Amino acid sequence: MNAMGNKILITGVAGLIGSRLADWIIENLPDHSVIGIDDLSGGYEENVNPEVKFYKMDLKDPSLKDIFSKENPDYVFHLAAYAAEGLSPFIRQYNYQNNLVATANVVNECIRHGIKRLVFTSTLAVYGHGEGGVFNEEQTPNPIDPYGVAKYACEIDIRIAGEQHNLDWCIIRPHNVYGIKQNIWDKYRNVLGIWMFQHLKGDAMTIFGDGSQTRAFSYIDDILEPLWKSAILPRASKEIINLGGIEEHSIKGANEVLAKIVGNSSCVHLEGRHEVKHSIPTWKKSEEILGFIHKTSLEEGLGKMWEWAKSQPQRERFIWPFYELDSGIYDYWKK
Repeated sequence: MNAMGNKILITGVAGLIGSRLADWIIENLPDHSVIGIDDLSGGYEENVNPEVKFYKMDLKDPSLKDIFSKENPDYVFHLAAYAAEGLSPFIRQYNYQNNLVATANVVNECIRHGIKRLVFTSTLAVYGHGEGGVFNEEQTPNPIDPYGVAKYACEIDIRIAGEQHNLDWCIIRPHNVYGIKQNIWDKYRNVLGIWMFQHLKGDAMTIFGDGSQTRAFSYIDDILEPLWKSAILPRASKEIINLGGIEEHSIKGANEVLAKIVGNSSCVHLEGRHEVKHSIPTWKKSEEILGFIHKTSLEEGLGKMWEWAKSQPQRERFIWPFYELDSGIYDYWKK
């Protein structure tokens, strides 16, 4: 790294977005260096670019301050989270510890070390049902599950830090990001990855309810440069921005797209769950501020991801060891 380069700290660097953002920075900005933190609870060290200076640790650990003091990062991308929205009502304490308490620790260190900007990846779950199923950044969030509550609380805390401590920030609300390096071995999140794992194991792909729920999916490569710009562009300062795909798909329709790609697949419908019916974000702000362009169709993106998934090791599927609350747990998640 030359004297002009910046130090970029990425939390959740072993996950999908974190690992691919690190790849993008290393490939496109060679004068910068990347420090990565991950506890490997939902990501894999094999995902981490060898040029990343990697620390395995839990963000709730007080020694996080030692990493900040040693590395003195210029920009921080806080991407770490356990994004199992549907599971969050049954693991409330873990959800708040992992998402809210951990974020508070990161925010403290960002303030203490005067970083140039904190980029926080929130979630569309903060909107709840939204207004007519469409999510606009100007809407008042109204989450319907503990995961959305935790992420919205993080957003509020970061905004307060901006007002009281002059912390510069940008909040990104990505939606249904998928692609190479995604955790397809997690039973509770990443529906496209869940389907690929099920098919690789010879099982039927599962849909909760009738599959009429609608989502906009985002191929990882399309959001990387805009995500980077959220840290460095002056116009992104203290903005909240939806980031991701613009094409609306029903869950059933998305499954049919994947079924054509993988071939010889079957599908089974399970009981519905407590979730938002229609989750379609606006994207104009991401185009105007971050230069986002939706380049990759769902069919093209799933094709690339499927070729990668077929080459992956046969890892054991992650099953939650115990639920904090068994009341109301769905049949398909019961032990």
